[in-house]
Amino acid sequence: MTMSSNDQRSVSVKAVDGRAAWEAAFRESKLRDEEFTTLSGAKLEPLYSPEHAKLDYEKDLGYPGSFPFTRGVHPTMYRGRLWTMRQFAGFGSAKQTNQRFKFLLAHGQTGLSTAFDFPTLMGYDSDHAYSAGEVGQVGVAISSLEDMETLFDGIPLGQVSTSMTINGPAAIMLAFYIAAAENQGVSPRDIRGTVQNDILKEYQAQHAWLVPPEPALRMITDVMGHCARHVPQFNTISISGYHIREAGSTAAQELAFTLANGMEYVRRGIAAGLDVDDFAPRLSFFFDSHLDFFEEIAKFRAARRIWARKMRDTFGAKNPRSWMLRFHTQTAGVSLTAQQPENNIVRTAFEALAAVLGGTQSLHTNSMDETLSLPTEKAVKIALRTQQIIAEESEVAHVIDPLAGSYFVEAETNRLEADAEKYFAEIERRGGVVPCIEAGYIQKEIHRSAVLYQRAIEQREKHVVGVNCYVEDGDGKPEIELHRIDPAVEREQHARLAALRKRRDHARAKRELDAIRAACRSKDNLLERFVAAAHAYCTLGEIADVLRSEFGAYKEPKIL
Repeated sequence: MTMSSNDQRSVSVKAVDGRAAWEAAFRESKLRDEEFTTLSGAKLEPLYSPEHAKLDYEKDLGYPGSFPFTRGVHPTMYRGRLWTMRQFAGFGSAKQTNQRFKFLLAHGQTGLSTAFDFPTLMGYDSDHAYSAGEVGQVGVAISSLEDMETLFDGIPLGQVSTSMTINGPAAIMLAFYIAAAENQGVSPRDIRGTVQNDILKEYQAQHAWLVPPEPALRMITDVMGHCARHVPQFNTISISGYHIREAGSTAAQELAFTLANGMEYVRRGIAAGLDVDDFAPRLSFFFDSHLDFFEEIAKFRAARRIWARKMRDTFGAKNPRSWMLRFHTQTAGVSLTAQQPENNIVRTAFEALAAVLGGTQSLHTNSMDETLSLPTEKAVKIALRTQQIIAEESEVAHVIDPLAGSYFVEAETNRLEADAEKYFAEIERRGGVVPCIEAGYIQKEIHRSAVLYQRAIEQREKHVVGVNCYVEDGDGKPEIELHRIDPAVEREQHARLAALRKRRDHARAKRELDAIRAACRSKDNLLERFVAAAHAYCTLGEIADVLRSEFGAYKEPKIL
C-alpha cells in the first residue's frame, strides 16, 4: 500500500514538529560536562537523522559483492565463510614459534601470521653486532632458508595460508618462504598468503627500512611482477594503516594515508609496465580497529568505497577484483594498558566486533598481556576464543552489513570519505606520496595527532579506565604470568648460523650474491635472484648488505 501525497506531507510535518519538541527538551536538560567527540577528535551531533546521512543507494552503497563494495566485497560475506582467524605469533627461535603455530592451529586458528624480531625486520643476521640483546625478543629470528624451513616444519605450505609482517626485507623473506615451499615439494603457484611489503608506511610511521624509497619501490614492483607470473595466489602487498594508527594518527588519517600509499603502488606498477589488472587483485590492506566502535565500522566501509572508485575511475581497472579492497584487521595494540591488564580482554572484544561488523576478511585479536611481554599461551587462547565467541555465539555474522542505513554510521562513512579526499588533494598538491615523505609532511600530521590525543588523556578529556580514571592501588604491578625469552635463544641462533656458513657451498653462495649485485645495476627481477640466493643458503644479512651497498642508506627528514 502506498501513501498519498497528503499522507506523506502529514508525516513530514509531524517529523518536523517532533524534532522541534526534542530539540527544546534537549536544550532544557542537564548534560554531562564534557566535549563529545570521536576518539579521533571529530565533533559529534547529539542525534543523527536523515539529513545527516544523505545517500544515493545505488551510487554510495549498492549490494555486497557489487561496486562500490561499501557493504562488503563478497555477495555472501560471512554467510558463505567466516573471516580467517589469523593470530599474530612469533618469538624466540624458529623451533619455538613452530610449536606456537601448531598450538594455535590445534585450537581452531584458520591461518598463520608471523611476527619477526627486530634484527630480522631491519635486515640483520642474528649474530650481527646490532642484533645483540634483541634476538627473538619481539618476534621470531629468521636469518636463512634453514630457519624458514624449521619455522614451518610439519606444516604443509600448500594447505595453509601464511601472513608475514615484514617490510624492508620483505622480498627476501618471501624468497625464503618460496624456497621453503619448493623444498617441501610445493609449487610456488600453490602457496597462499600475504607479505606485508609496505615500505611507504615505514618511512611514515614504523621506521624499519633497508634502502631509500626509490630502490625500495623498485623491489616492490619486482615482487608484483614475479608473483603475477609465478606465485598467483600470494598477496604481494598488505598496505598497512595499522602502524600509521598505532603511531598516533586519527581514523581519517589512517584511511587517507593508507589508501594514498596504495594508489602510489598502483602508479609504480603501471609505470613499470605491468597491466593494472594483472597485479591489483593481489593487493590487500591491513587496518587497525580502535576503540571508537562506530567510527571504526564507518572507516572500513569508507575504505572499500574509496578504493573501488579510485581503481575503476582513476586507474581504469576493468577486472572487478581489482576494485575490491580486501583487508586484514588487528585490534589496537596502542589501546592496551599495562594497568589492570585483564581489562584489555574487554577492549579487544569491542574492537574485534567492530572489525567484523565492518566486514574484515581476516582478524587478529591482541592478547591482554602484550603491553608487558610477549603473550603467554593462556592469553593467546583467550584472544582466539574472543573471535570464536563473536563468530559462534553473538549471531552478528548472520546478516551482511547489519548497520547499513544507520543515520550515524552512514554519516560517519560519508565524513571519513570526505576527510580522506581532502588529504588526497593535499598530497597531490605537494607532489605525491614520496615528496611528502621526504619533506616530512605525513610524519608531521601523524605526530600532531598523537600529541593532541596524549594531551587529551593527560588532561582527562579522554578517559582510559585504570590509567586516568577508576585507578586502583597496585595497578603498577600486575599479577599475571609473563612470557620471557631465555637468553640461550640468542646463543643457539649464533651457533646455528655458524654451522650453516661452514657447511654450505661457499662458491655457490658467492655467485648468487654477485648475481644480486648485478641485478641491482640492471632491470633484472630482484625477487628471482633472492629465491636463487635462498636456495644457496645465503643469509638475510648477506643479501641485505648487498642491497645497502648498492642502493645506499636512507636519512629521514627532521620533523621537529
